[in-house]
Amino acid sequence: MEPQADDRRIGLTSTIPVEAALAAGLVPVDLNNRFITAADRDGLLRDAEARGFPGNICSWIKGIYAATAAEGIRRVIGVTRGDCSSTEKLLEIWRHEGVETIPFAFPSEPTAEAAARAVEEFCARLGTTLEAAEQMRERLRPLRGLLRQLDDDTWRDEKITGTENHLWLVSASDFNSDPALFAHQLEVFLDNAGRRQPRPGLVRLGYAGVPTVVDGLYDFLEARGARVVFNEVQRQFAMTGDLASLGEQYAAYTYPYDTFRRIEDMRAEAVRRGLHGFIHYAQTFCHRSLEGILLRERLGLPVLCIEADRPGPLDGRTATRIEAFLEQLRS
Repeated sequence: MEPQADDRRIGLTSTIPVEAALAAGLVPVDLNNRFITAADRDGLLRDAEARGFPGNICSWIKGIYAATAAEGIRRVIGVTRGDCSSTEKLLEIWRHEGVETIPFAFPSEPTAEAAARAVEEFCARLGTTLEAAEQMRERLRPLRGLLRQLDDDTWRDEKITGTENHLWLVSASDFNSDPALFAHQLEVFLDNAGRRQPRPGLVRLGYAGVPTVVDGLYDFLEARGARVVFNEVQRQFAMTGDLASLGEQYAAYTYPYDTFRRIEDMRAEAVRRGLHGFIHYAQTFCHRSLEGILLRERLGLPVLCIEADRPGPLDGRTATRIEAFLEQLRS
């Protein structure tokens, strides 16, 4: 796809202060979502590996690199602190190839003041102001309220599946590049889902960690009498808390900060949602797999740690481990 002269699209390597991008008149495109929903994901990975990306580099990094070229995107915002340790080198490769790159770093300490300064500097980099971004935050409040309703309906009314919860929340990183259309589609979905009959009596799971590349994981769980009613990171992407400023919003966003703050959030939600256990997913070769040690020792609920490398179906060994974990929870 060749970029147009007036192309306002800008790629995202992870969740960023999207209000700033929208206030600057840009069209955010989450490259992770474009990769994982592509018709030929394996082809994108092969393209990156042919470029020289090694086999032991995370598939998300290779996928978003190749998706950028496939989408014809010539500007990218990369999160250089608070996400993937490989992003800085990825930005260097893009710059070498003539792609405009804009770094964004979450502050080292999650305070409202530090987050506000980071967002303000980011706004200036994009050619807008913090005031304009705050106005955009206000415009997005009803949409984030719908996402909060979706998340609450998932665990409270037992009518929304873990897959549906995951897909809507994870898409809130860029609102599928069209917040108005996204809001309309979500309203229709919630109206239809509200007419369903609840499915009570399932094992209630939390999903911790980055979104998975495994196809059908949530459906596999549902078929075995379990449902994910808490998607930890996806809920953080959606920023469903109704806070008073962008500084507060991005300080409350736990994903870029230490695992201990995330665990506090997970423990509170486990009580609120009546969870029986957690599945922790990490990408193969990712430093975030070490989080599993802390989750197992501090969450206070059973935790099963799984991982995968490339997109595809659930492998037999992991399927067996999940089935044994569910039996453990039932007993």
